[in-house]
Amino acid sequence: MLPRFHLITDFQILDEAALRRVLAVVTGPADAVHAVDAIQVRAKRATDSDVVAWTRELVALLRPRGTRVIVNDRVDVALVAGADGVHLGQGDLTVAEARRIVPATFLVGATCRTPEHAARVRDEGADYAGVGPVHATTTKGGLPDPIGLDVLAATARVIATIAIGGITVDRVPAVMASGVHGVAVVAAVWQHCDPPRAAREIAELVHAS
Repeated sequence: MLPRFHLITDFQILDEAALRRVLAVVTGPADAVHAVDAIQVRAKRATDSDVVAWTRELVALLRPRGTRVIVNDRVDVALVAGADGVHLGQGDLTVAEARRIVPATFLVGATCRTPEHAARVRDEGADYAGVGPVHATTTKGGLPDPIGLDVLAATARVIATIAIGGITVDRVPAVMASGVHGVAVVAAVWQHCDPPRAAREIAELVHAS
């Protein structure tokens, strides 16, 4: 099943402490019904070797729990690390190029901003489109203006859509009502005083829609 709740990493250092933070969020309390479906490894400041080593450890911890591990941007790093998929940005390999070198079951997502772009990546073999920023966000610099819920809804009619950008707990119901498959978040979890609780609240809202 295509993951619905993607949590993107936001760590300065890929170390054992970062692994423990991810595991705490993914595991949650024993009575939790819903949780994070996928971890997207985004570590633009880390070396390739560090990302590979850390992702391998993450896969070993999370795969038995059924949580997917997706590497942002780098198909080669994702494959070498044994990840479950890759998320491609605007300046990365195209979906068609990635599909030529990855296994058939490998998840391939792509960043999109319009229904037309989403249709192109769908036709190239993308499993989903990461669409946004839906709302203004300070997590990542240099982003274009927010697209809003109308464009998000139009894109969700083209391909399975993961909404990203300014997604908070309070905004999840309206975002999900637009018809998207799920959401991807960073600050709403990692900048929360209780990341496991924030992740659990978002997961419950996503899976209830």
